[in-house]
Amino acid sequence: MDFSQRVFEEGYVVILDVISPGCIGSILQSLEQIDLRRSRAGARHILSCPPVAAVANSPSVLNIVRKILGSQALPFRATFFDKSQTANWLVAWHQDTALPLRSRSEVPGWGPWSIKAGIHYAHAPASALEQVLALRLHLDDSLSENGPLRVLPATHKIGVLTDEAVHNLAAHSTPVECTIPAGGIVAMRPLIVHASSKSHSSAPRRVLHIEYASSHSIAAPLELVVT
Repeated sequence: MDFSQRVFEEGYVVILDVISPGCIGSILQSLEQIDLRRSRAGARHILSCPPVAAVANSPSVLNIVRKILGSQALPFRATFFDKSQTANWLVAWHQDTALPLRSRSEVPGWGPWSIKAGIHYAHAPASALEQVLALRLHLDDSLSENGPLRVLPATHKIGVLTDEAVHNLAAHSTPVECTIPAGGIVAMRPLIVHASSKSHSSAPRRVLHIEYASSHSIAAPLELVVT
């Protein structure tokens, strides 16, 4: 089974040796030098950072994305997660359903709406989220001890779930731990149910999370914001 088929069937795939050590070093150095608006978990809205934009649009990365989403797929959002013993957290089981949009428009199936850092967000229907793929670029080794991503395979096929449905599903499913060396990626559908635990290691777990869509005009008149 190739990786595009794996994403279709399971909702995720691990691909090794995508990002070179030199590229990882450049990204980390740039993120340290730029005045990012950091939260406890890292930094959001960083696609304008030149090394981040460069890796997001690099042929090796875009080739993976476009085999899954089609030839017009482009990045629209990048987030830096920086988990360590001093900045540690867990993420409960959930789906990623909120998308950043250029303006608010009352479209059936979209909502509730909110504004974060001046950007309109709406929870999207499954038809829109099926056009989205996230790549988690691992800048450090992701180990069982430092809070790796965990997924419930094939749950992306169920649609948008209530919090209660997610909780019940997680209670009766066997999770898969996505451990991966630095330089590898996890490609995942936003509707796959996923979580991560706290780190129990001194080793950092830094991840560049980049989201792509088959079109920025994801559901007319709604249009994604590049952020």
